[in-house]
Order: sequence, then C-alpha cells, then structure tokens
Amino acid sequence: MEVKISRASLNELQFLEELEKTCFIEIQRSSRRMLRLSLTSQFQDVFLISVQNGKEETYAGAMVVHYHKRTLRLYSIAILPQFRSLKLGKKLMAYCFERAELMKFEKVSLEAMASNKSLISWYEQFGFKVTGVLSDYYAAGYDAVKMIYQLPVQSEKSSKENIIVVDNPGQFKFVPDNIQVVPAKKYINTKKYQELRNARIFNLCSSYKYQSTGYYVSLLASARDHRVVPSVTTIGDFKNASVIKSISTEVDELIQKAFNGIAEKKVSLNIYFGQTEDRRLKQLAGKLYMLFETPLLQVHFVKEDNWMIYRVQPLNVNKLPVEHKELLEQFMENFFSKKRFHIPRLKNYKYDLAVLVNPEEKNPPSNKKALEKFKAAADRAGFYMEYITKDDINRLSEFDALFIRETTNVNDYTYRFSRTAYAEGLVVIDDPWSILRCSNKIYLYERMVLNRIPIPASRVLAKSQFKPTDADALVYPLVLKQPDGSFSKGVSKVHNKEELQESLRILFKKSELIIAQQFLPSDFDWRIGILDGQPLYACKYYMAKGHWQIYNWKGKKDDMEGMSETLPVSEVPEKVLKVALKGASLMGDGLYGVDLKEVNGEVFLIEINDNPNIDSGIEDLVLKKTLYDRVMESFLNRIELSRNITRFIAADPV
Repeated sequence: MEVKISRASLNELQFLEELEKTCFIEIQRSSRRMLRLSLTSQFQDVFLISVQNGKEETYAGAMVVHYHKRTLRLYSIAILPQFRSLKLGKKLMAYCFERAELMKFEKVSLEAMASNKSLISWYEQFGFKVTGVLSDYYAAGYDAVKMIYQLPVQSEKSSKENIIVVDNPGQFKFVPDNIQVVPAKKYINTKKYQELRNARIFNLCSSYKYQSTGYYVSLLASARDHRVVPSVTTIGDFKNASVIKSISTEVDELIQKAFNGIAEKKVSLNIYFGQTEDRRLKQLAGKLYMLFETPLLQVHFVKEDNWMIYRVQPLNVNKLPVEHKELLEQFMENFFSKKRFHIPRLKNYKYDLAVLVNPEEKNPPSNKKALEKFKAAADRAGFYMEYITKDDINRLSEFDALFIRETTNVNDYTYRFSRTAYAEGLVVIDDPWSILRCSNKIYLYERMVLNRIPIPASRVLAKSQFKPTDADALVYPLVLKQPDGSFSKGVSKVHNKEELQESLRILFKKSELIIAQQFLPSDFDWRIGILDGQPLYACKYYMAKGHWQIYNWKGKKDDMEGMSETLPVSEVPEKVLKVALKGASLMGDGLYGVDLKEVNGEVFLIEINDNPNIDSGIEDLVLKKTLYDRVMESFLNRIELSRNITRFIAADPV
C-alpha cells in the first residue's frame, strides 16, 4: 500500500467538509467558508494524505497549516477512522516538521482540547510542550491548551511583545501565534502589565467611550509607555467633526475614485487591521487605517456633490457577523505576519528610533553619508534606528522616538507624522509646534517684532487690501517671501513697482499674505544650528555665484549653490549667537537652524528653520561624529526624562 501526501485544491472542498463532520465535534469544525479560505490563502496550506491500493487512490485525511513569520501553526490534522491503524497521523506530522525546517521556521505551534488528555499525550510524543491554557477557546467551558515544538535552529526573538486586549478572551476565538490575548481587567490591574516594557497593545475592547474600560486600556497603555492602537487621541478624533472633515479632504481623490459609478447615496466600509474584503477599496482602506489607526473600523460615506466621510466609528468584535469574524482571522494573520513585527536584532537595543526620509527628495536636510553617521551614533547611544517613509505612519506605535529628516510642511504628511507621533507619546524632532511656527514666515515676523529681535524692515502685504498705489510708498529693492517657502524657494527680489506687481500677481495665487522685506546685501549668511537651547554648529553659507541667494535654482548645476565654511562655535561673534539663541527660544526647545545677516556691525535674524541641514562634509566638519552623538544624546535624554518624570516630583514627607 502506497501513501501519498499532496497539496489540496478547491476540487477537494467536498471531501474536506465531510472529513470535518466525521472527525470533529461541532464546536471544532471549520466552516465551508474557512476551508475555502485555507485552500486559497497565500498564508495557509491544506495537505491531503491518500492511500493507493493498485490503481485505486483514496483520500484518508488532511492537515491544515498556517504560515506566520517565524512559526508554522498546525491548525488541524484529521484521519478518517477506517485508516487510523495505518499511523497516517505520524506521517502527516513528520511532513509538517520537514516543511517547517525547509521553510526555516523557528517552531511549530498548535491548539488542542484541554480535556482530551490522549490527544495531548500524542502530541507530546513528538516533542510538543504545553505552554498555556486558552480559556473558553472553542466555546464556553471548552478550553484549549497551547503547545509548541521548538525547532533546533532558532532566530532571535522580536524585541517587543504584541498584546491584544479584549473584554472577554473566551469570545475571541482566533489567537495569532505571535500575540498574547489578555483580558482588559487583567491588563489594567495586574502588576505584570504595569511594569512591562516594550509592548504593543491592540485594544479590541467593545467600547472606547470616555471612562469606559476600553478608554482606560488606551489611557493606561500610554501612561506605561506601551504603543497602543487606538491611542486616546484617535479615540477623541472619532467625535471631532473638524478632524473628520480634514481627513475627508486629505483622501478626497481616493474616495472619489473608489466610489465612482456607485448608484447609492450612502456607503459604509468595514476595515479590519487596515484591510477590507473588497479589493477595489484596498488602497482607500489602508490609507484610512493610517489616519484613524484602529483595529476594527467602520467608515460611513455620503454623496452630496461629491462623496465625503460623514462618520467614523470603531467596531465591536463581538458583534461582527460570523462570516466577518472568519474574514477578520484572515486579515489578522496577514497583519501580524508582516515584517514590521519581527525585525531581528543583532544586539539588545534600549529604544527604537524611526527616521522619516524621502528617498526621492532632491535636497533633503541630510545627505546619505550623514544618515549613515546618524545610524552609527544611534547604535552608540543604544538606539535601534530604522528608516521609514510616508507610507509607514501606521508603524509609529512601534517606536520610542521619531526624527524627521525630510523637508517639513504643515500641509503635507510630515506634519501629520509629527502630530501623530507626539500624540502617541513618542519623542519627536521636529515636533508639531516647531513645524507650525517655523514653516510660516508671517508667524516668524510677528513673533520677532513682538519680542524686539532685529529683523530687516518688513511689511505684510494682504491680497484683499493691497492697491497698486501702495507700491509707490515702498523702498526698493525688496525681497518678497511666500510664507511657507523653503530652501530659497518662494522668495523673489524686485527692484521696482512693476516687478513688485508682477511677483505679487503670482504669489497671491498661493497665499493671502506675503512678506515684503528690506534687501540686505551680504557675502554670506550665518547659520547657527541650535539643539536644546544650545549652539550645535556654526556655518557661513556664501551666496551662489552671481546671485543674491545661497541657492540659485535657475543657475547651472555647478553654480546652483554657494560655498560654505564651518567654524567652531567659539569663533562666532557673541552678538550673532545672542540673537540666534533668543530667536530659537521663541520657537521651542528642538533642533533649529537660525539664519542671520551681519551688516554694518548689526545682526539681523532672517529665518528660523525647524529641520536644518546636517550634511556630511559641511555642518559636521568641526564636531565630526560628536555632532551626531549630541543629537542622539538629546533623544536619549528626552526619552529618559519623559519616562522617569516621577524622579522630579517631590515625595510626600515621611
């Protein structure tokens, strides 16, 4: 008699259904939908075992396995009663181990009915060990045991624990292999979780209402420095009409494309861990998950002139229809098998640092060599540093700090990254208020004037009030500045009222207000880098060849940028440092680049940048690697201060 093991297809669905009915009691059976999912999913396989007598081949049993990042999960194994004397179960088990080793898994896991002692003993003979009990796993009163077989070759474990918090674990049937499921009351009240470090919390409680259990899970997770989804900030956003309206505008193009041609006036979209059943809505679902990071989410759309979001609400896992619970299982398996939850570490880092970069940016704040030096400094400081991009906003909860190294703007994703990271409790440079303050020259003008910091003579020109005759009262040449310009873009020089009117015609299309500033000619601008209220580096940026700015975007490639000179901070005139430090202090305590001009013995503040250039070979020429170490030291100090704030609170007298 020949025994054969092969991968099953949809043609064997009927046999698999009959096998389930024959071998399992009702509470353990997989539905037809689940079996179909196992046969079609890229994260699962079904293997058939058959016996052949002569030319006749008969199916005798089957095995279903799920593939996780490091674990092969033996979901079910069944042999028809008439074939059990042939020890086919052992053959399937041997095949399971062979496959696990071939695919370089670390371990094989399974669940078994806790009351079935003979089955547990059967698994133990293969080397499986009971690692835990899953209460009410199959149904009320029907517990399961979790069993693990550790394969000989092991990889290092992920550095963070992933925990799903629910009201009642007995109602949560699917347990991803690399996830703990913890009752909400236990998470809130148990000392173990109060003291746990490096945890990611996925809050699936039935309600997030203010002062509900679910609300306190997210609140306490934040207080414990656990990365929690959803955060308390996200919970608040559900009821914030202005936030919903803003997000609706941000994803407007995706919304219109997704629902184009739909006759209904109202549509609801269920999103499970960033995924949805309708493939046409996959991109929209992923984007909305990034913006409203919540495990189970329902977004309601209404069509007026165009489609728009009118309500966003979390979903209760216990109230999902049966077919959607099976869908949730698939999506969770996909979500938790992704690389981001299993980043191997070659050493035990204390904290995780995300660095936001844009690989396509032509003029980033730090060049590639500088980023490499930041990474080396991060390693020295005990940080695991990882580069992330604009598509990784849903990953922020994995990190302890965020360092933005691409050009920031209030109206793009860099600000949302900063705001979200800060709301999640991460240490952030650039922080959201620094981006808001530094990115708008109107704010800068008002702030400097109010605090009597010398700036070139300036005037705000308003589109609604400016008249052609007003040009006669101005002194030329003038520098016109678009409020949110950067790297010398959005800045023009005019020599007379005709040039002024032409430039304003263009600039007023983008902004209601424009800054007109006295032109102060100089050979170079000072740039003082400031971190934590202290000078970090000092540079002289010389004007581009034949141009009045540091950057000449219309010049030839070799002449676009002027030369630079880096000096020790001790060689900078005291009056330059004084103005730079005072100006930066009005923005915050982050990392700033203050631009100044020194003309006829006077110092004028020109601009404050919230994410100044730190390029290898320019700003680091004096301090070299110490510059990068000081930035990492700042991150470390900020994290330690935020997590040990109780040290600075006076204790009650004894």
